[in-house]
Amino acid sequence: MSYIPVSRRTLRRHRESERSTRRLVAALSAAAALAWLLTVMLSSAVHVGALVHTIAVVLHVLSLVLAFGAIILVDWHGFLWLIGRRGLAEIIRLDGAATPLIWGGLAGMLATGVFLNPHLTNPMTDVKLAAVLVLSLNGIMLIPLMRRLARLPTSSSFKDLTVGQRTHLLLCLVISQVCWWTAIVVGFINAEF
Repeated sequence: MSYIPVSRRTLRRHRESERSTRRLVAALSAAAALAWLLTVMLSSAVHVGALVHTIAVVLHVLSLVLAFGAIILVDWHGFLWLIGRRGLAEIIRLDGAATPLIWGGLAGMLATGVFLNPHLTNPMTDVKLAAVLVLSLNGIMLIPLMRRLARLPTSSSFKDLTVGQRTHLLLCLVISQVCWWTAIVVGFINAEF
């Protein structure tokens, strides 16, 4: 690693950027938790007929396909970068393109979840709801790391990351996949019964 002289002004901007990222993560985490709580509360108060329920299920599944499809694509390309088969610039660019699809799909799932008449007394539903909250917060916790990765040289590999960054990335990947698959499997099991 080489020494690159950095001016005080650059250091100050970097510290301000880190602080603004922390504030953004805190605000988004609060907003995600509030949106999740609002969805759960409204779903217990709103009861719809068969037609609205069917439309909500279709839109819920389409939102799931949108968000989870984008997640799988980003995670797959991230894995390919991890083993040296993709460049960092490609991953950052793909993540930027997929982010609106992921969050749009998740917002669609929350909005349509209100009209699904969930059985909130069923422990399986609680597991699904917890998984959705955790995956939302997990995605938000990736923001600081992705911003740091975007500042690295495009030739950087997974091995060039610090141990903390590698751990953060892998932990978020595992949490994401576990929560998405849990929510999907429990959702389909609950839909059957």
